[in-house]
Amino acid sequence: MTTHVDHEPEAADIVTEPLPNALDPNNFTPRLLALVSNSLVRQESSRLREEFGLGTNDWRVISAVATRPGSSATEVSEFLSLNKALISGSVSGLVARQLIVLRDGPRGSRPMYLTRAGAEMHDAMLPISLRGQDIILQGLAPEVVKGLNLLLQDMLDRLNAAEKDS
Repeated sequence: MTTHVDHEPEAADIVTEPLPNALDPNNFTPRLLALVSNSLVRQESSRLREEFGLGTNDWRVISAVATRPGSSATEVSEFLSLNKALISGSVSGLVARQLIVLRDGPRGSRPMYLTRAGAEMHDAMLPISLRGQDIILQGLAPEVVKGLNLLLQDMLDRLNAAEKDS
């Protein structure tokens, strides 16, 4: 049985057709970039969990520390542009699995380093991440890939500058 709610809009107040000024979802670049990213993360995360019992955020932390040994959780958070709480959760799990070790650093910082087991885990997980890159870049000439990466980096730089200005 349906009940009538006193504050329910009248039929004439309900928009049932697409708005004429609505975004074209097939030509809205931020949506397309998000869909590509989400698809990559979904596929990668599934395989990482299945094969290693680790998720995408764990992989991101391992990968960041592999390229930036001695980084703190704050530095990794900034480098990955992810919430520090997400990074801290991953770091705790990775420390518990003895894949990362924390050391005492200057001014109370906690530099992170991969253990040997962490470096081996990195090397085992790397092909899964590279597979996603291979899929999205398939058929593109090296100079196109270089141009794409420069374009994406320029977009990130402009977004970061706009964020600082706001």
